[in-house]
Amino acid sequence: MLNQLYKVYSTLKKEYCVEDWWPVYDGREPFTEISVGAILTQNTNWNNVEKALKHLISKDLITLESIKNADKKIIEELVKPAGFYKRKSETIKEFADRVYGRKNIDRELLLSIKGIGKETADSILLYALNKPVFVIDAYAKRLFSRLGYISEDISYDNLQSFFHKNLEKDVTLFQEYHAGIVEHCKSICKKKPLCENCPLKDFCKYKKQEISPTSQIHKQQEGF
Repeated sequence: MLNQLYKVYSTLKKEYCVEDWWPVYDGREPFTEISVGAILTQNTNWNNVEKALKHLISKDLITLESIKNADKKIIEELVKPAGFYKRKSETIKEFADRVYGRKNIDRELLLSIKGIGKETADSILLYALNKPVFVIDAYAKRLFSRLGYISEDISYDNLQSFFHKNLEKDVTLFQEYHAGIVEHCKSICKKKPLCENCPLKDFCKYKKQEISPTSQIHKQQEGF
């Protein structure tokens, strides 16, 4: 399994631009900018997050101190492009209040903040704090269940444990692997996959299942 996982990683890295994948637009306080981006990206696409982040940057509200001291209504207005702006602005405010001045920020603290779940917490740990924590999302479940390595109903914790046990705990590896998964699932391994164009098709079980004789018989019996 170890060699197979690294083979997937090397293929994705060759195919997609995964180095320095998480964008930073301002740079004065990357930790805050990346963390706020991780909160904003919930249930929306990055184009909307980018608009919201640039609105915050334009008003100098991209540091923990400035967010902590800002009126929540102002933040609400600025992050509207990312959707769910009232809930997200509350989370951003609480995040700034709880994290400001702290030297040690761990997963337990992040998960105690209303509006931050496991995926968002782990994104902050991996990309903002450079800690080797593999981020699990719907894309990872989709890709690796289609490859045949896991079941579709695997839990977040079990899938994360799968990566942690089978890969070297390395920040760059985890960042680039996660980035490759996201890019691949956005462009090729979609809900309706483009299997013919897939660089992983030679060792993916999904397409083989699709075209197996048994599948063809079932489709004929069901009238497909």
